[in-house]
Parts: sequence; structure tokens; C-alpha cells
Amino acid sequence: MASTSANRGNSRITTAATTLYSDNQSLIAEIRKALSVIRALAVDFEKGNKPEKVKELEEAMLDLLATSNDCTHFSSAIESVGNNYQPKDELTDFKKLLEDEVANMKQDSPSVPQNHPLYRQFKEAIWNVHHAGQPMPGEEQEDIVMTSTESSLLNITCPLSGKPVIELEDPVRSMDCKHIYDKKAVVHYMKSKNSSIQCPVAGCPKKLAAGRVVCDPLLHIEIEEMRSRSTQIIQATIVEDFTELDEGEN
Repeated sequence: MASTSANRGNSRITTAATTLYSDNQSLIAEIRKALSVIRALAVDFEKGNKPEKVKELEEAMLDLLATSNDCTHFSSAIESVGNNYQPKDELTDFKKLLEDEVANMKQDSPSVPQNHPLYRQFKEAIWNVHHAGQPMPGEEQEDIVMTSTESSLLNITCPLSGKPVIELEDPVRSMDCKHIYDKKAVVHYMKSKNSSIQCPVAGCPKKLAAGRVVCDPLLHIEIEEMRSRSTQIIQATIVEDFTELDEGEN
């Protein structure tokens, strides 16, 4: 009886953690949308030669990135508590438990808004208004390409269909291992297995569960960010090629 009661308690905690995690991810998704709007506005102000407006938006970008980092730590803490919580005889102070988890994660993985890839992309977008194809001051072109392709997506192609993630019509992501798949391909893959369903990514130790392979609130936004970065890199390469051609003709 005690074991059954404990299992029910664990199930409720897991369900609550999943719901809270999803809500927090939705908040992060809204922040990411706001960051995209801020970047677009800053580019317009840069084109209009309004540096003071660009500076204001840059400060707003850093504030939102700091908030986003806090939300990300909180999401990780929720996942950790949901996956590892074990009932005890005494009452659990879940607020303190989550606060301690967040504090530990911030200590182990400190976040600096200025080092965030999205801030770097903001700076690149502003720089490229008047200097497309040129490396930013103090940096080599290779550094720009490397940081421009940084992504929060764990894989860039579906391990089952082989299609690039940015071309998937119906992408889904495992809540456990964070790998991304084409929905039709992964549903077929899971149905073809009789028992344990191993993640198809080589070396991944996680299992797949139907209810935990979903299109989470952030997925489409992160894919669109990756698609936008790919376009920017192509455009920068084209500009650079034309620049080299002009120099060669001279």
C-alpha cells in the first residue's frame, strides 16, 4: 500500500513538473519572439542612422536575455526535480527545492547575456547593415561564421528521414534527450518497435516515449532562428564573393 501511494505521489509530481515546464517554455518562446522583434527594429534604426535608438534596444536585448537565462535555469530545475524527486516522510518545501536547484545550476553553468549567441547575432545584424561581408572589429571571418551557426538545436538533420531540421514540415523533439525528428518518421519508428524504443541517434542512451516526443513551444522558433542564420550566412558569403571579384578586376 505504501509503495502504491508513493508511486501515485511520484506520478503527480511528474505530471505537475511537466505542466510547469511546458508553461515556462511558453514564456521563453514569447521572450524569443520579442528578441526577434527587437533585432528587426534595431536594424531599421541602424539603416536610419539612429544610433541612440539602437543602443536603447541593445540594452533591452540584454535585459531580456538575462530573463531568458533565468527561465532556462528554472526549466532545467523543474526537469531535475520532476525526474529525481523521491517522497519522504516529512513535507517537502518545493519552493526551496526548486530555488536550490536553480542556484546549483547557475553555479555550475553561469550565464552572461553578452556571451549569448542571440546577442552575438544582434550585433552581427547591426554591423551588417553597413559592413556586410566584413568581419567585425578584432575578429576574423572564420569566427563570425562559427558563432553565426551556433544553435540551441541538438541535431540539424532528422536521424530517421535524413532531412535537414529547417526543412521539416512537422518537427517534434524528445523531452528526454532533446533530439529532433520528423514526426511521421519517428511515429513509424516507435510503432515498429515491440518493447524498448531506443533513441535512433547513435550513442544516445535515452528511450523514446510517445507522450514525450512532442512539438514543444520553442521548437518552431528555434528552427526559424536557425533558418534565418543560414540565410544570413549565405548572403554574407555572396557579398564577400562579389567584393573579392571586384578587387580582382581592379
